[in-house]
Amino acid sequence: MTRRREPWPGVPLGFTGELPPGRPSTEPLPDGGTVSDGGTLPDGGTVPDGGTVPDLLDAAVAAVDAPDVVFALSRDGRRTVRCGGTGTPPSVPRDLLRYEIGSASKTFTGLLLAQLTQSGALSAGEPAATCLDPARRAGRDPVTLAHLVTHTSGLPALPADFFPRALPTWHTNPYAGYPDRRVVDAFLRRRQRRRPGTRWHYSNFGVAVLGHALSAATATPWDDLLGDRVLRPLGLSGTTLSPGGPETDATGHRADGTTPTPPLTVGGFQSAGAVRATPPDLLTFLEAHLEPSGPHPAGGPHLADALRAVRRPVLRRGLGHRHVHTVAWFQHPTGHGPMYFHSGATLGQQAFLGFRPDIGTALAAVCTRRFRSRDTFVATAYALLAGM
Repeated sequence: MTRRREPWPGVPLGFTGELPPGRPSTEPLPDGGTVSDGGTLPDGGTVPDGGTVPDLLDAAVAAVDAPDVVFALSRDGRRTVRCGGTGTPPSVPRDLLRYEIGSASKTFTGLLLAQLTQSGALSAGEPAATCLDPARRAGRDPVTLAHLVTHTSGLPALPADFFPRALPTWHTNPYAGYPDRRVVDAFLRRRQRRRPGTRWHYSNFGVAVLGHALSAATATPWDDLLGDRVLRPLGLSGTTLSPGGPETDATGHRADGTTPTPPLTVGGFQSAGAVRATPPDLLTFLEAHLEPSGPHPAGGPHLADALRAVRRPVLRRGLGHRHVHTVAWFQHPTGHGPMYFHSGATLGQQAFLGFRPDIGTALAAVCTRRFRSRDTFVATAYALLAGM
């Protein structure tokens, strides 16, 4: 296979897509609701101005009405963690449990792709279909790995036949009935209706296909690929891709805040949302982005290069190009410098990951409730980091 060396071909910085100005970007949920994926500025944050870091974190925890809440902040390498919640404290301290981070898992997938391109293992310009089926001709306008990671592939949020298959487990594990092979087949069978790179549309389907393409191109199972290239080099021993048990994993709750949800099983969508991690591990992951040249000897120089690469903008869209995306993160301006962030949600848990290189600060926030209409959790986390 010919390696094309340009890092992110087909995804120009001036890309504006075809979204109407101001249209919010949202991730579809199994019950038909939506949750902000970071494409628009959240509002409604309730963190007060001023105060010490512990005070600000305490206020953030108190603002989130969920059984378990953890806000963990790192500033210049000094960590502060605050826990709380409306539920009975679990037997394991809240900040030592693993939490489902949903779509924030895509930041791990984006870093993996950057690592593979920086090391020369593959190019982001390679057609995904050729990675999955080497005998297939790429065609004139193929969907590339770069299109998949930047949500410009033209793929819908989910495959067309996803919803009928998800109905039996709609309120428990809608992704469980859609395995690896079906994700790949749905992509290879799909007729291309729009030229890739001409429209931004958030797609769990696309990032799921990306994971399978990377596994196929490297002849490595997804768990091993992410573990070998990202998790173990960064020392993330508290991060996994599959459920554990009550001794290790937090229990999620539905929108009422009291009804527990079963552990998430993602089927063939691992690269789009399978990561579950402890707050300390999430902070370690974010701190690596703050200091790409830090002590990551197990990852070698290519991991440091990848950590720098995922901070570079690759796509701008919307009115005035105000929505900026990197390979793995949404980027918004603050008064002093850019803020990088991504949120995620499962049926019963939510997560917010963000960092600001200008002030050497990272925030990992998690909770065990799925907010539906007014998402005070994401708004509070966003306001906290943006206002530091």
